[in-house]
Amino acid sequence: MNREKLMKMANTVRTGGKGTVRRKKKAVHKTNTTDDKKLQSTLKRIGVNSIPAIEEVNIFKDDVVIQFINPKVQASVAANTWVVSGSPQTKKLEDILPQILSHLGPDNMENLKKLAEQFKKQAPGQGNVPATIQEDDEDDDDVPDLVAGETFEAAAEEKVAAASS
Repeated sequence: MNREKLMKMANTVRTGGKGTVRRKKKAVHKTNTTDDKKLQSTLKRIGVNSIPAIEEVNIFKDDVVIQFINPKVQASVAANTWVVSGSPQTKKLEDILPQILSHLGPDNMENLKKLAEQFKKQAPGQGNVPATIQEDDEDDDDVPDLVAGETFEAAAEEKVAAASS
């Protein structure tokens, strides 16, 4: 082999300066375990505690439910932090509703009635229009219209003037 070619190969393999040992392969570090260790150290700093014996966690998002079966749950009430780790399954609300009815308490019955009304409204249109759009008409009545020319400062000054007289 050519001496120049050997010197060129030797220089590309060297990881340190002159006089260091040459390696044939550069060590590649795995980042998955380091990321997990960093996450666990951050959670430990926050002060999360593991909560045992939780069989199922359901996270409701619009018409989709993210379901964790036998997850590892950690919580810190002081930091208002909940950590749910495990393998998630994404399901439609209609599919999972019969399973979660037994979990709902009396305070959720009103929400359940609203949900049933939404499903009834969707049935004639076969679900072409999302339930959130159909519900918008009812939400508009809750917020009053703005009156032109009135500000919060003017209302506050009127209260101060009324209190002083």
